[in-house]
Amino acid sequence: MGKMFQLLMLSFVCACTERDEVFEASFYECKSGIASNNLQHPLANAMDGLAEDFITKGVPGIMISVRNSEGHYTVSKGKSDLASNVDLKPCNSTRVGSTVKTFTAVTILKLREEGLLGLDDPISTYLPSAVFKEIANAEKSTIRQLLNHSSGIHNYIQDARFQTASLNNLIKEWQPGELLAYSRGQNAYFPIGTDVRYSNTNYILLGMIIEAVTGIPFYKVFEEKLFRPLDLGHTSFAATDPVPDGIIRGYVDLYSNLNLINATYYSGWDYYSADGGLISNTSDLSLFMEKLFQGEVLSKTSLSEMMDWIVPNDKDNEGFETFYGLGIFQIITDYGPAYLHSGDAIGYFASMVYFPNQDIAISWACNANYGKIDAIVQSKVAMERIFNYLVGPNPIPMK
Repeated sequence: MGKMFQLLMLSFVCACTERDEVFEASFYECKSGIASNNLQHPLANAMDGLAEDFITKGVPGIMISVRNSEGHYTVSKGKSDLASNVDLKPCNSTRVGSTVKTFTAVTILKLREEGLLGLDDPISTYLPSAVFKEIANAEKSTIRQLLNHSSGIHNYIQDARFQTASLNNLIKEWQPGELLAYSRGQNAYFPIGTDVRYSNTNYILLGMIIEAVTGIPFYKVFEEKLFRPLDLGHTSFAATDPVPDGIIRGYVDLYSNLNLINATYYSGWDYYSADGGLISNTSDLSLFMEKLFQGEVLSKTSLSEMMDWIVPNDKDNEGFETFYGLGIFQIITDYGPAYLHSGDAIGYFASMVYFPNQDIAISWACNANYGKIDAIVQSKVAMERIFNYLVGPNPIPMK
């Protein structure tokens, strides 16, 4: 979810459509705990301190998970619901936004393994022309170019018309076709295959391709091929149950003063599109990353193709050095390469990372974003602190 949206959020006058309901603590009880949680994990103390520091800085609630040779550990601190004063639990579910793009890419690769599609086929092989009409570059883009963002297709989220329409009705449930409309008639960012640039529109089209070759909703394919086989018991897709009972409340730092506003019902536009809309928790995200990069989900060939990295023409001098794969990024850290995808929904943030050299999966998620919260949990400085604590030999004290 783009920063441009954040800027518009700051000029938004609250329409008072949000509800600060009060629930009993039992509303947030998890139906199943996390049986593998190793309370004696060597990183437990570091993670507890790290999570506590986030809460001290103003984050309402945060959960952090690691999986490595020492086992799995998840810590949660803070509140799942400020109005109800309910503590966040490690098994609670939250929105994890664009992390779904890795799930979408893996599903596409599994369908390729089944012979249902080819990565280098143009998308016009699978979708009727009406779907991509007037979307520059779409007709000749291949599935692979959608996956690694080398299509050059305009990102609908960055369209001011979409942002205005969304802000005028924050609880509207958008359909994929309505979102694609905001990419029609827009110039492509570059000729196909000459660069890479992140675009949510690519993943809306990929969700439609999944549905075209399977004949069922893409999120049902996620359930069949990923959620159930990998035992991701806390993971679902928004779609027809976008605010399920027990999902933790989300908040925005609208005025960048840590005076948080409940935004639980403000998500909405990605409930039916494969560029967002995932509901999960850090325990499941870390499990997914571990199984994926330990070779338990895809064939060796598919996993290798997923990590066929592309270097952007222009470097981001403020962030990590970043390379684009199929539904995943590689960043270069002080501790070597790491495979990553992060995601925002309004009021929520999550990130999942795997360090291949250390064989460790790390995920963190909080129920707030924008304003000062972003600097605390998702800036490069914040990520470096997390990596120092959990991957580095000498943790840097939090300030």
